[in-house]
Parts: sequence; C-alpha cells; structure tokens
Amino acid sequence: MIQNKYRPPKRKPILWFILAAIILIALGLLIYNLPPVHSRLAWRVEAMRARVKYALNPPEDIILQVSTQDAEPSATLPYIIVTSTATPGATPTQAPIQASSTPILSPTPSPTITPTSTPLPSSIKLSGFTHMYQTWNNCGPANLAMALSYWGWEGSQQDVAAYTKPNPRDKNVMPYELADFVTEETDFSIVVRVGGDLDILKAFIAAGFPVIVEKSFEGPRFDGWMGHYEVVNGYDNQSETFTVQDSYDGPDLSVSYEDMQDQWRSFNYTYLVIYPPERGNGVFAILGPHADPNYNFQYALDKATQETIALQGRDQFFARFNQGTNLVRLHDYTEAATAYDAAFANYSSIPKDQRPWRILWYQTGPYFAYYYTQRYENVIELATTTLDAMSEPILEESYYWRARAKMALGDNEGAIEDLRKSLKYHPGFTPSLQQLEILGVEP
Repeated sequence: MIQNKYRPPKRKPILWFILAAIILIALGLLIYNLPPVHSRLAWRVEAMRARVKYALNPPEDIILQVSTQDAEPSATLPYIIVTSTATPGATPTQAPIQASSTPILSPTPSPTITPTSTPLPSSIKLSGFTHMYQTWNNCGPANLAMALSYWGWEGSQQDVAAYTKPNPRDKNVMPYELADFVTEETDFSIVVRVGGDLDILKAFIAAGFPVIVEKSFEGPRFDGWMGHYEVVNGYDNQSETFTVQDSYDGPDLSVSYEDMQDQWRSFNYTYLVIYPPERGNGVFAILGPHADPNYNFQYALDKATQETIALQGRDQFFARFNQGTNLVRLHDYTEAATAYDAAFANYSSIPKDQRPWRILWYQTGPYFAYYYTQRYENVIELATTTLDAMSEPILEESYYWRARAKMALGDNEGAIEDLRKSLKYHPGFTPSLQQLEILGVEP
C-alpha cells in the first residue's frame, strides 16, 4: 500500500510578481529621490500632475471674484512701512509685512536729484553675462544670478534659491525677496521700482546697468498665463527691439518694444536694478524723482489710471489691478479695494484662454486691501480659490493671508493650520512665524 506523503503547496507565481513589484517600486522611489535624479525628473512629474488636474478641472473656468460688501477700515490697523530712499546707495525696503501705526499719507513728488539729459545712443548691448537656464520653478533666482554675474558675482541660481525659496516646489519669488538676497548676501545694492517705461530701460542700459523686469509669459507651450523675469541688456531703436537674457528660452533674445510694453503691464511695470554701491549716484540720477518710492508709487498710480481709460479687455483688467496695487503701496486701502473690485468684476469677460488665473501667485495686493478694510471673507475667498486652482497648493503668501483673515474672524485653530502649512512650504517664512508667536503656539 502506497502512503501519501505531505507535499508543501507550491508558491503561486503571482506572489513573486507582487514581491518583485514592491521591490521595484521601492527601488524606483529611492533612485527618484537622489538629488541628481530628482532635480531632472521632479518638474516632469509635476508637469504631468498639472496637466491631469487642469484637464479635469480647467483653471480658466474658475472665476476670480469677490463678493462686495460695505466695510470701513479700522483706525487701529497697522500700515505698511515703505522706507523713502532719495540718497545714492540706499536700498528700498519692500518687505510686505513690516508695519507701523504711523501711515505715510501722501507722496513727496519733489525730486532731490534731476535725471541726466545726455542723449542716448541709438543702440547698445551690454555683455559679460553668464547665461543660466532655470531649473524647476527657479525663474527669479536664475535671472537674479544672471544679472549679478554681469558685476562679477560668481554664485549660482541655487545659491539664490536656497535663500529666497528653501522649498524648490515654491511657485514664485517676489521682487522684495530678490532684493533682500542682494542686500543681505552680496556686496551690491539694488533698487526696485514700478511704473517703468521703455525710456528708463534704455537709460539704464546706456549707462551700463542691466535691468531685471517682471512680465507675463504665455504661449502654446504653457498652461495659460504666468509670470516671468527677464534680464534686459540691450536695445536697438532701428529694429525697435530689446535684447534679453531669458532663463527659459535662452540668451540674447530679441523682444519688440511693443511686446515688452504689453507683457510688462501685467506686473505694474516692475523693474530691478543692481549696482555697486559706489555707482549709486549714476542710478539715482537716472531715477530722478523716482528715487523717492512714494513719488514712484503715485506716478505708477497715475499711469495705471490713464490706462484704465485707454485700454479694454484683459489689458484694462491689468490696469485696474495696477491701480489697486499702487494704492496699497500708498496705504489707501479703501480706494485700493474699490480698484480691485472693478478689476475682478471684469474678470469673467476676459476670454477663457487669456485669463490670468495665476495672478495671485505673484501679486498679493488684494489681500492687503481687503484685509485692511476688514473684508476678511474676501481674503479667504481669493486665497482659497487660488490654492484650489493649483496643481500643488504650495503658496506661502496665500496661506499666510488666509490665516490672518481667519484670526480676525476668531478662527484661531484654522489660522494655526494655515500658518503651519505656510511654514511647511516655505521654512522660516518670517511673517508666519510672527503670527504663530502672537498666538502663543509653536511652529
């Protein structure tokens, strides 16, 4: 009689496949997170994620809007300080959260330095730049590094990014953050001004100063309108073009005068000029009365107001938005809120493929205006819409302002959550640290 012997069950092939798959996934994640690999692939992963989300929920369908309401500004709310610097070699303070109980109520248009009247050459091109193609989300640091390279600075865009955006997924670096880097981390000085025009670009370039401009960037390669920096280092009146160093498209590109004007408008004609301290006299001679920031904001306000009358469609939206931004800088929050109301009221009439749905990634003026007129729900409304429309909701300023509005409405728990998210996405972000300290909680 043959006895049956115990035979262990055969392992099913599917278990081996599952085990192999787990090992491959773990190995893939390990390799992906190696810095050299991650820096090359992360932006592709993010781009794919963005395409999927935007295909399912097109951000151009979202309407940036605010529910208007009657509100009066509080006499006890702090005003933002803007340091007036009309002396050569000084650097403007544009950090958006520093406050004082004493407002600057009016601009001071009397110039202390008159601009030079020397005729400009018909064309000029500055050389000596180290061109840099930007890494992922690194437009601001790359362009600042390029502009500094003209003056012999030997750092990299990574050096700038480590200071201005410690989280590489951060979507934007503000002009004041770039200015802070120059002031704190280099031996150079910098001025940041608004309301620029083509003539002042030419004047600086002719005097040997390249200019960083903040402008719009769009086209079939991108998911709609976005912001961008460029270094302007030449011009030619005959061809009516500027020469720019572009961190995305390449070195020595030509941009027509018309395109520069149109693309620059969406950022209030913001420009930054870096210079050695000993050449401050030359910079402030070109600035003339614009050496005083308050004069500069008033001038930019007048320019924006004129454009609200002369322009239509999306350009008029930008002009009204610029009105609000300059009124915020002049501490007239009530009128600023009115200007932003008018801008957002016309947003839905802009053709979908032209809507600047990313605008609050780069410009936070509406948060100031609505917060300081006690329109806290509007702050929350805009911040939430902006964050929800992002493929990755990584924007420390929107979390910060939403937290401030929640605090004002008594929702301290919600405010703490937002402040901690702000710090998660921008470690060391001073305004959020200050608010958590006020609330008496740890970051």
